[in-house]
Amino acid sequence: MKVAILGCGAMGTVLGAYLTKKGCAVELIDSYQAHVDALNNSGAHIVGTVDFTVPVKAITPDQMEGIYDIVFLFTKQTSNEEVLPKLLPYLGPNSTVCTLQNGVPEPFVANYVGKERTVGGTVLWGATFMEPGVSELTQDLSRNDHLFEIGEIDGSITPRIQAVADVLNFMGHTKVSDSLMASRWGKLINNACMSGMSAACGCTFGGVLDNDIARACLSYLGREVKLCCEAAGYQLPTLLHEQSPETLDLKDQAMFNADQEMFLTMYSDMRTAKASMLQDLEKKKLTEVKMINGYVCQTGDKYGIDTPFNDKVVEVVSKIEKGELPLSMDNVNLFDRTLFTYDLYSI
Repeated sequence: MKVAILGCGAMGTVLGAYLTKKGCAVELIDSYQAHVDALNNSGAHIVGTVDFTVPVKAITPDQMEGIYDIVFLFTKQTSNEEVLPKLLPYLGPNSTVCTLQNGVPEPFVANYVGKERTVGGTVLWGATFMEPGVSELTQDLSRNDHLFEIGEIDGSITPRIQAVADVLNFMGHTKVSDSLMASRWGKLINNACMSGMSAACGCTFGGVLDNDIARACLSYLGREVKLCCEAAGYQLPTLLHEQSPETLDLKDQAMFNADQEMFLTMYSDMRTAKASMLQDLEKKKLTEVKMINGYVCQTGDKYGIDTPFNDKVVEVVSKIEKGELPLSMDNVNLFDRTLFTYDLYSI
């Protein structure tokens, strides 16, 4: 079986290192020549909650050849229109593209490579790119029941999704889901909330948690995601709290505090992590904010749901991209305090 990871930034490098270390032959494909050279010359060095180096095979996209059986897509969604057409010559009728990108990318990917070749999944761990050849695993994997949740778009359990799981199992337990899109929305809470605030405020996850206003925004962002998810016909696999949508606007301080505790617990071992969107901003690159928080806003527009907090994240991050705002925690003051219906929870 010929396996590749297309897009080997932090996440792709960590996955490639683990697969290779556990005996799964995989090609790491990335357009960053210095990174490819470092991977080939010195191996993939994974630091953070672990520390190991493993020799890997890395190539640039122009060096691809033959037909790949499974391709794990880890490129930014902002690159999809450029990357996917170039991948097509290396896909056969039975090839599988498993998008592990942020947001809800499956429909877009399927439009290019075909629904019959598209599966997807969520990644339940984090990583930060340090330098060519070096990525930081920002989370203790032993604390996760499973590291990936993957599935078919239509929820069916097929031999090919089992084959994808078999490969990912080389890194750690992979859950095959019959409700992929609901799982996608579940991961979108993480992406839209913590990653959105990390990017908007220019800080680590710990920086978000330590700021009362930024941490409060996590709850409001999450509730908007929940409402949009349910309007789209899906049930979040893990709810912020057991509360019906029609009562989400009630001033229940206890539920708000419970949300805050949930985020503090969820990210307790990821305080040093930076959102991939923040890493992009630091490198003066465009982010996926319109595919993450913007996806929530688009869904809200479709179903008549107000999403002022996600709207603000998109606005702030877009202005940082354009150089109109700095990377600063002061950006948290741009969120409309009149929308805060709860007293700020103090640690």
